[in-house]
Amino acid sequence: MHVNLSPYHGKPDFSRLAGKLAGDIDLVSVADILRNSIVFAPHSTLEGVKQLPLGFTPQQEMDSAPEFHFDFRHQGQSKAVDGGQQDWVGNYHRLLCEATARACEGMQSPWLLQSGGKDSTTLAIALAESRPDTTCITYLGGTEENEVASATHVAATLGLRHEQLVCDPGRAYDRYLDLIDRMPLLSADFALLSYVDLATEIARNGGDGVIDGLGSDNYFGTPVKLQQRMLFWLARGIRLPPSIFELPLVRRNFKLCYALSTLQMRAVERVFPGSRFTDDEVDALFGRQVAQESRARLGLFEPELASASSLDEWRDISLSIAAATGGFGKGIYTTNALSMQIAFPFCDRQFRDWVYDEVPLDKKVDPATRLSKVLVREHISTRFGELPYVAAKGSFRFSLCGLASARFDQVHAFARQASDVLPGAARWLERNRSLLDNKYHASKFYLLAIVLPWIVEHTHKPETA
Repeated sequence: MHVNLSPYHGKPDFSRLAGKLAGDIDLVSVADILRNSIVFAPHSTLEGVKQLPLGFTPQQEMDSAPEFHFDFRHQGQSKAVDGGQQDWVGNYHRLLCEATARACEGMQSPWLLQSGGKDSTTLAIALAESRPDTTCITYLGGTEENEVASATHVAATLGLRHEQLVCDPGRAYDRYLDLIDRMPLLSADFALLSYVDLATEIARNGGDGVIDGLGSDNYFGTPVKLQQRMLFWLARGIRLPPSIFELPLVRRNFKLCYALSTLQMRAVERVFPGSRFTDDEVDALFGRQVAQESRARLGLFEPELASASSLDEWRDISLSIAAATGGFGKGIYTTNALSMQIAFPFCDRQFRDWVYDEVPLDKKVDPATRLSKVLVREHISTRFGELPYVAAKGSFRFSLCGLASARFDQVHAFARQASDVLPGAARWLERNRSLLDNKYHASKFYLLAIVLPWIVEHTHKPETA
């Protein structure tokens, strides 16, 4: 069974999965999630169900030799602006207004996930014209970044209603458990619980549609920063003894744990966000060797990655692999479970084709400063001065350590129930309980908190094969 998961190719439809939410779990896909928080397309967490995100076409034979091709290469595109003849900002605004109107068609009460950053701010400007009934909502997920001030200012200036939701990890997890029997497939993106919390809040307040600003990185491009270059170089695919994370100077040091974990990844895996289980840990969780089967799935993407003309393009391809079932999946699965609509205006065909085909490269990435989304910044500057999260990117943070503190016993109970699939999960939780105030270990607790109840839901029902 093939399921479209690409907003670039139309609205995802899970109707063919109706009545089939319980079934045989694809265990290698579970290993994908534990290792990288996502499932490598075209696979899914259910056997016999293939996902078709960006880069795959329905005409391919998914069970034998599918091929992946990145759709937004920049090599050979025009690099210079045409002497100022075209009103780039004006055309951008008009096309984005049209894209938001099309994307929100049918929504009675649309809500924009507003981080206060570039993408959500430029969307808010367009929505103030095309759908002024939109409500903006901002998530305050932790102490690392606070996007509320920027997002509130944007909404107030544009005349849009604004709400905020403060992260309560226990509440978010309870809301996830309430949806799990309706969650068709699974991703453990590190913003999944934030998304569930937000979408549930929107539904409780009468909203019937979520507007998501994901999708423009693929065709605008994402220049690689120095820190990212260093991390890519550090990712060497070296297997280290698990005991290294138990050394006194390492076990409670997030940065050291993160660096040692990165050493054991391949470079493309380091593009994916967050801290995850090492291969040895995954094998211990399963009680058998399965991590290598997950790692082998990256072979499908290697020819396309190897053909990248630059490190920037290589990262664009890598990010598209992560977003395929992770970034897009978290919103698509969540809103489907809540019977809500979801809109990705940046994936609108007319808008994205204009940006990709017509907008010169130096309007996408400044060749001198390496700033991304130049045209987006210019659009924002027509209504605002410098915004805090135009310069420094914000995101929907989540209190990972708070979740471990609030829900350890509950997740441990799920581990016992799912011991036939992950016999080592309860032991890992018991051994690492004292370390869950370290975000590195709390990140891994988060992955188990997502995966374990989903396994229980899909393996402990009478109708399950």
